[in-house]
Amino acid sequence: MEVRATYKYAKISPFKAREITREIQGLPVSAALDVVAYSPKKAAALINKTLKSAVANAENNANLKVDGLVVKEAIVGEGPTMKRMMARARGSGSRILKRSSHIRIVLTDEIKIETRETRKAAQKAAARKKAGEPKAQDGSAHEKTEKPAKHGKKKAKK
Repeated sequence: MEVRATYKYAKISPFKAREITREIQGLPVSAALDVVAYSPKKAAALINKTLKSAVANAENNANLKVDGLVVKEAIVGEGPTMKRMMARARGSGSRILKRSSHIRIVLTDEIKIETRETRKAAQKAAARKKAGEPKAQDGSAHEKTEKPAKHGKKKAKK
């Protein structure tokens, strides 16, 4: 089951916030909270708030356990931009764009949590299976045969 949380009109540029959301996609919730908690960026605090809200929605509204939740997607969309003016030289002015963003986090319990231990165990099992397969002896098409390289100078034709 999927659970969502949205933080609308966050006062940060979407470009800056996407840097953090890329890091937490696909992680278990506990690991994502650790990544966000130890990041020194302003966006991390806003994403932390949204992530905690999504976890609370999962616990209270959907009756899901936090241990099995995974960040399925963390998306930062562009919100409205406020246009401001700043005085410049010789009576002119320039525009300042104050960007905002919408942060959306989707959690799910349908994706299997993959840890380092389970990944290593799967790789070892695949390596054992590959090593146990008999090699083709009849010279089938998937085996590559190389021709010996010719060395020496070519003779010029007359």
